[in-house]
Amino acid sequence: MPITVADIQAPIAAEMELFEQKFKGQMKSDVMLLDQIMNYIVKRKGKQLRPMFVFLMAGVCGTISEATYRGASLIELLHTATLVHDDVVDESNYRRGFFSINALWKNKVAVLVGDYLLSRGLLLSVDNSDFDLLRIVSTAVRELSEGELLQLYKARRLDITEDIYYEIIRQKTASLIAACCAVGARSVGAAKEIVDQAHAFGEKVGIAFQIKDDLFDYGTAEVGKPLGIDIKEKKMTLPLIYALNKSGFLEKRRIINIIKNESEKPKKVNEVIAFVKNSGGIEYATEAMNHYVAEAQELLNNFPDSRYRQSLHQLVQYTIDRSK
Repeated sequence: MPITVADIQAPIAAEMELFEQKFKGQMKSDVMLLDQIMNYIVKRKGKQLRPMFVFLMAGVCGTISEATYRGASLIELLHTATLVHDDVVDESNYRRGFFSINALWKNKVAVLVGDYLLSRGLLLSVDNSDFDLLRIVSTAVRELSEGELLQLYKARRLDITEDIYYEIIRQKTASLIAACCAVGARSVGAAKEIVDQAHAFGEKVGIAFQIKDDLFDYGTAEVGKPLGIDIKEKKMTLPLIYALNKSGFLEKRRIINIIKNESEKPKKVNEVIAFVKNSGGIEYATEAMNHYVAEAQELLNNFPDSRYRQSLHQLVQYTIDRSK
């Protein structure tokens, strides 16, 4: 039987339910338009993997507290703000199969909503003197922005090496999961050394998570993003980087030319997908993903055994077993 989100959530089911209530309360506004949009955002929440990392790591390191709830809310508020702004930047009309905020209420409203969410998160921390948690999450948001900008810059040049790729995904994706784990540990008063270990664990999981996401671009599963979308957006992912490194000069030039100039043509995108598959790019990326998972599980074993730790082990496995 595959692991389900309900199985993983078992030790924190009551906390997650209470968190949902608290988070809804924090999203309320006296401005009717804002309240309407906040309700829309709350209703289309995903699997809530980020709060799960916060609560499970808090349980591993101590006793879940009010600061844990605030830390999870802070991450969700700031992360949601970045997603709302991302959709404006990307001119995206959909997010997880739903209309995006900018598609329904236009760009100006979406940008202001993102600003509002950001300010709610900052005030939640400042009003409760959660400065350690705010520092952890603010650092992650800064890194996330830097990673996005580095990827945009490199997409123009298409000269991403494996080292640069890992730096981009460490900042863009892994920094937030690392922050979730660090916030969970710090919210229960864990020492700096323990918080750093939790952060390192989350970073490994985040890198594996992103490689899995990159692999979806070459699969056939219904994953919520179209096949070959990364290629169309000129994103250099690990399977493609490996395939290009293995190819001869002429083949490499041909594939890069397709990505630069013909990535809007489905037939040409399929050519790139076939090239990557035939070059062993999928197997190489899968091996790299499994390597990071093994390192994450090893780090997790340094923490005392508990039902929370067992669920975290399951959550790590779930991030790479998921089909979307």
